[in-house]
Amino acid sequence: MTTIRDAFFDVLRHHGLTTVFGNPGSTEISLLAGLPDDLRFVLGLHEGSVVGMATGWAIGGGRPALAVLHTTAGLGNAVGAIATARANRVPLVVVVGQQDRRHLALEPFLAGRLHGLAGEYPVRADHPVRPQDVPGATARAVHEATTFRGPALVVVPMDDWDAPFDGVEPLAAPRRLLRPSLVADADLAPLVELLAGARSPALVAGAGSAWDALVPLAERLGCPVFQEPFGARAGFPQDHPQYAGVLPADRPGLREALAGHDVVLAVGAPVFRQYPYTPGPLVAAGTVVALVTDDPAEAHRSPADLAYLASPADVCDRLTALLPVREEGHGHEDGSAQSGGEAQVAQAPAGGGPLRTVQVLRELAARLPRDAALIEEAPSARSDLHRLVPARTPLGFLSAAMGGLGFALPAAVGLRMALPGRPVIAVVGDGSALYGLHALWSAAHYRVGALFVVLSNGRYAIMDRLAEQRDHGKAPWPPFTEVNMGALARSLGCPARHVGTYGELTAALDEIMPTLTSRDEPLLLDVSVTVDP
Repeated sequence: MTTIRDAFFDVLRHHGLTTVFGNPGSTEISLLAGLPDDLRFVLGLHEGSVVGMATGWAIGGGRPALAVLHTTAGLGNAVGAIATARANRVPLVVVVGQQDRRHLALEPFLAGRLHGLAGEYPVRADHPVRPQDVPGATARAVHEATTFRGPALVVVPMDDWDAPFDGVEPLAAPRRLLRPSLVADADLAPLVELLAGARSPALVAGAGSAWDALVPLAERLGCPVFQEPFGARAGFPQDHPQYAGVLPADRPGLREALAGHDVVLAVGAPVFRQYPYTPGPLVAAGTVVALVTDDPAEAHRSPADLAYLASPADVCDRLTALLPVREEGHGHEDGSAQSGGEAQVAQAPAGGGPLRTVQVLRELAARLPRDAALIEEAPSARSDLHRLVPARTPLGFLSAAMGGLGFALPAAVGLRMALPGRPVIAVVGDGSALYGLHALWSAAHYRVGALFVVLSNGRYAIMDRLAEQRDHGKAPWPPFTEVNMGALARSLGCPARHVGTYGELTAALDEIMPTLTSRDEPLLLDVSVTVDP
């Protein structure tokens, strides 16, 4: 007899979802016990790490990943990571266990009130009304996650897995779903006219842009290219001579950065994410803003003069073909993207003093392989990292667009698992690392050769800075200098090494960086840094 479980596994195989990230609970035993040999189970010690690893896997593989969560507790623990996946536009299929369907009406022990628990962050949340609908709901979740690039949930009662599946009922989802994305030249005419007539255009690259298509367009226009603020990934090569840096996240700074540009085209980026709030317009009067995105929500909420809901890659390709060559370029020539502010960084601490974050980042940048995938979760160091460590490939900078913590460590594990031949580095503050520490066990157990560089200052430095900016802003929270990141890593089976001096830093990086591609063992560098004023 073919069971729902059998049919579910066939759907997984058909869509390439053969790696299962999970943290098991009793309501998932009937699904997971005796898992077929062609399906791999990856254990995370906390559901935030489970979804975080699946997110990294999906980013690396460029296709949906599968996570299995345990009813209310599991889904509740993972909501922050699900929200991050949605903000980062990463496709996930999330299967959530539920108590036995036959006595749900009595609200038995472990029955989950799962409707709406993850809020509006899933792109779809399906509660199949019959066991026979589970395989089709799973196939649809794959399509929804791919189409809308976010997490799609399927809630499955534990007794459904053993129910018979006769295969007569259709899956209620296509086996293949094609997404033609061509854009008619006639539809692009208003944007072509706008850009061709611009005196000084500028581009803003977002996480949804396509490097291979955006670079030729930027070179055809000869204009500066800015990176969106708070982006989930780099949208343009940051060692390109036309790269102009990350846009400010406040309106006065944004208006100043875009001053003098009469046309600004955002590609795969909203118009424009800001924090904190300051009054006034986003751009100066006389600046026309256009947008190209394949995210409907992004298109609808952006205050643009002209917006296209279409494939950014296809639009950029056609624009490059349709636009005339400009008489002279307007490249960004101040060298900020190239120099990385080297002149502002001392070569070594005077008199053997404590390490500064900028010194760590500079030494890391000097040794970083060109194809390295770098995941950042160090809020107080982010501006220095943007300035000192340019992203030279599409995965050269990854971050949590939601802004919550706990993304970097598990995402680095999942990313390296998906791309075992790619150097993967996570640069994380110690406060941030504590939110995703469980993933270090998974990295060690499954021999995932990622490097975790933890900038340890024993406090929430970014929060201290924000508090200091307020009148009488003494922070009520204490530092946590007692925390030993290396000891915590080793307790989870992950090798760790402490770095306290400039010499120890350079020696460690010289030894480790050449091994990043081939290593099959994780390593955490616990780097003690002083708090910059």
